Amino acid sequence: MVDQVTQHQGGPPPGAGGSRGPAALARVLSRRQFVAGAGGLVALGLAGLAGYEWPHGGPGRSSPGTEPDYAELSGVSGFRSRPDLLPPVVRVRHLGRGPSGASPRFIFLAPRRVGLGGPGQPGLMVVDREGRLIWFKPTTGANPFDLAVQAYRGRPVLTWWQGQVTAAGYGLGTGEMASQSYQPLGQVQAGDGLRADLHELNFTSAGTALITAYEETTADLSKVGGPRHAKVLAGHAQEIDIATGKLLWDWDSLGHVGVEESYEEPPRGNRASYDYFHINSVSEAPDGNVLISAKNTWAVYKVDRSSGRVIWRMNGKRSDFTMGPGANFYWQHDSRLHGPGVMTVFDDGSFPPEERQSRALVLRVDTRAMKVGLQRAYLHPAGFLAANQGSVQLLADGRALVGWGSQPYFSEFAEDGTLVLDGELPIGYRSYRAFASDWVGHPVEPPSVAVRPDPGGGTVLYASWNGATEVDSWTALAGEDEGSLQPVGSQEWSGFETAIALNSTGPRFAVVALDSRGRQLGRSQAVGTTS
Repeated sequence: MVDQVTQHQGGPPPGAGGSRGPAALARVLSRRQFVAGAGGLVALGLAGLAGYEWPHGGPGRSSPGTEPDYAELSGVSGFRSRPDLLPPVVRVRHLGRGPSGASPRFIFLAPRRVGLGGPGQPGLMVVDREGRLIWFKPTTGANPFDLAVQAYRGRPVLTWWQGQVTAAGYGLGTGEMASQSYQPLGQVQAGDGLRADLHELNFTSAGTALITAYEETTADLSKVGGPRHAKVLAGHAQEIDIATGKLLWDWDSLGHVGVEESYEEPPRGNRASYDYFHINSVSEAPDGNVLISAKNTWAVYKVDRSSGRVIWRMNGKRSDFTMGPGANFYWQHDSRLHGPGVMTVFDDGSFPPEERQSRALVLRVDTRAMKVGLQRAYLHPAGFLAANQGSVQLLADGRALVGWGSQPYFSEFAEDGTLVLDGELPIGYRSYRAFASDWVGHPVEPPSVAVRPDPGGGTVLYASWNGATEVDSWTALAGEDEGSLQPVGSQEWSGFETAIALNSTGPRFAVVALDSRGRQLGRSQAVGTTS
């Protein structure tokens, strides 16, 4: 059991610091949707979760009836039916009083290697609430970021960013979009000679995308003790027409926010560009204006969409708001407005450290009195600091999903702040953000099957279908040749790869995927036994 402590009127525990478009796809829970719960700061006790121990056969292990592979024991899943896929294993633990039902069905991640890295492949990943793999797309030669479900032309699509990450911590790449059959639908490129940055790819109801981009330019740093003609990184927020690629709107941080607002120390000499702003999220405000987060000024800016003028600053050196106890944030990511008076922020609190641990914040915003109060803060029981990245998604029934950025975890909290689900990637991987959503995938390619002799007698079939979300069970077929295949066994879906033990020796085998009503969804090609 996880201890829960609720704090009122006093901010965080000692040591803790301080939308999609309005007509976006209606779904049970949106990455921007929120129903307010009771106020208060929620701090989770450290008991029971400081060290994770995963018993054999836990989430992410081999399907029943199969022996664990060495690759899996080292943090990577290996599949006989899809040997080309080596995704990192996702562990999920359920704790305390979980939500009723299993909604949303899936969690969307983009695990990538960091540091010395871990075994396996980086890529785009969908898992269910047990951590079982549903879909995996390796991204060889490119870094994956920000996998999410969004709406385009009234239909759900998958979106993500991929490209190269610079030493300065921004991206040079493209926004990507795929259909429910996982087929490419197009790309989003930055305008005005810039490259799309990794930090944001946010679709609007008008068929446009809000993105970030970085520009290497020069500026006067004399106000912060630097040279008058210094190399500086300007942050751009852009709006791109998705269908045509036309640049509709461009906002340049240097034209509206001075370098003196930064908490980032200028580099010594003039060898490196000064990243004074570090733009990391862009979204539509409920009134149609734009909300921009800048990590290195510790501030969120509401910007007039017509003129580019800063309407107000929240937090930072020139805040237009009085920040209440526990409401301040530092080196933040993923700032979003959720209707009148509610904002979420992932408060990294580091790097360098300004707090003892990172927090996912829900803030009360009063634009008449110009005051910001802390409604709730979610803390991970491990008490770690995320040096960068992170996300906060508010769900329709008051739950919250938090991606812990540079720490390889994602967590779901109940409306009262109880931790109910905790997920973990292997050491050496991280996911920039984490999102929960419902999704229906219909892969174009047929199911895959591999056949092995069963040491106990008979045959074992290994069935999988990368990206298929509606498979409830598998039927095994066997016969002398493809024209004589007949049903010889069945097995409920038990994970990405399901093992089916058979008495038949074939010699030809195939599998049929069925939904919960027994309808055929797809059929594999016929294959023979491989020793």
